[in-house]
Amino acid sequence: MYPLIEIKTVPIEIEMKTTHAKLEYTRGTADLEISRGEGGLSIKSRPIRLKLDTFEARNSVVPTTARSIEQYAQKGKQASYEATATYAQQGKLFLKAKIGEDVMHQISADAIGPEVKDVGLQFLPSVGPEISWDPGEMHIRYEMDKLNFDWRVNRPQFEFTPGDIELSVTQKPDVIIKYMGGPLYVPPSADPNYEPVDVQA
Repeated sequence: MYPLIEIKTVPIEIEMKTTHAKLEYTRGTADLEISRGEGGLSIKSRPIRLKLDTFEARNSVVPTTARSIEQYAQKGKQASYEATATYAQQGKLFLKAKIGEDVMHQISADAIGPEVKDVGLQFLPSVGPEISWDPGEMHIRYEMDKLNFDWRVNRPQFEFTPGDIELSVTQKPDVIIKYMGGPLYVPPSADPNYEPVDVQA
């Protein structure tokens, strides 16, 4: 007698893939850019400036119309003052005159005078020119050349890749039940290979 049923189990199959964690390092780089700024030399000079004002000197030689009128008016005013003083002095002489005194002779002698005071000589121009000046200036500016350094630094970089675990089921679990016997007949006498069983009383 052998077993009529055969039972087989199929185990589960799991495939596991692992990826290790990684830390990648990138070195920093540095770039240097050099530029040159040119200087220069600049010189600015201004010579001395001489200023001559000859207005008063020219007026003393050939006066302008306005100055001539002013001078003549001043001279007329002065002459009127002197004439008034002279007439007053002569009037006093006439008032103090005595009989037989020659007053006219005295007046004429005073008018002529023993000495000549004004001979009419004059140096021209009577006023010198006004002289002024601005001193000369010189400005010197010198600027040296310049070197400009431009640093461009890239910092080091770290890149971290985390680990990974991958699970995959390649075969599912299973149970296989297989019937090993032949077909069953109901009633048993329907089996072509049926043999009756002797039953002894």
